[in-house]
Amino acid sequence: MNISIRQLTAFIKVADSGSFTRASDQMYLTQSAVSGLIKELETSLGIVLFDRTTRQLSLSVVGRHLLPQARRVLNEMQLFENEASSLMSLAQGQVRLAVSQFAASSMPAVIAQFAKKYPDISVSLIDCSAENVLQHIQDIEVDLGVGTELGFMESEDDIRADLLYELPFCVVMPDNHPLAKQSEVIWQDLIDIPLITLQGPFIEQVTAELDETIASHIQQARYKVNFMSTALEMTRQGFGITLCLPYMPEVIDWVSANGLQMRPLAQPVKVRRFFIYQRSSRALSPASIAFKEFLQTYFASHFNDYKGS
Repeated sequence: MNISIRQLTAFIKVADSGSFTRASDQMYLTQSAVSGLIKELETSLGIVLFDRTTRQLSLSVVGRHLLPQARRVLNEMQLFENEASSLMSLAQGQVRLAVSQFAASSMPAVIAQFAKKYPDISVSLIDCSAENVLQHIQDIEVDLGVGTELGFMESEDDIRADLLYELPFCVVMPDNHPLAKQSEVIWQDLIDIPLITLQGPFIEQVTAELDETIASHIQQARYKVNFMSTALEMTRQGFGITLCLPYMPEVIDWVSANGLQMRPLAQPVKVRRFFIYQRSSRALSPASIAFKEFLQTYFASHFNDYKGS
């Protein structure tokens, strides 16, 4: 059985108008074309929809029973087309997002800006570890993920990773600290200075490929905390100096407004890369495509501003 929308439309038009001629005018078809559509529908169903005489055309008993069903089918198809049109025009939609720690710090501002441009698209957010970002994507619990390269497994063929941005590791110290007078701070300058660092994978990423002496000094930092806000406040209070990533302009502004100085670390310059993750085998919805493109534009603009400052 192969029933077409045109056949159902012809059925309804003929039933409502009581005439092949009037139905053909409404459908912008010839009378014979409409008659052919009705005949095809009747043949496909194996029933007679209209009782025909030389003077009168009327619905058969079966036709009267099926007419409401035909109307419902066409209404559902219209709703389907309207829904698809709304999604394609970004009039509505949903984006599910998983982000790792540092990305989560900047994401509320991004989502707020996105909502101004696309007010009818909702964005839900899960903040988690870098490793769990990929797990959420693999389980199809989210559409997109944002996290560091620590979350990317080269062996995972079904994960696509697009570089979003990269940031240099920096050191933050009070205005009156001796290092604040230097235009360039190198890793060796940190030796014998009390450090405040984040716990967990952050230290592993910082110390990778560094000289053993400075790596050991960082790993044995006097203070290890869970949140960057804590590390920055302890720096402001004079407990030591801290390592950080300038992951949002707001962080840079907070540093300068609270009597602190930030310097990128050199020799070597080390960066941390952040990616947008998605499943390679799963097509993104129009709403998710719009959000991904917005993310790329947003971070390119903000971090280019940082590099130029």
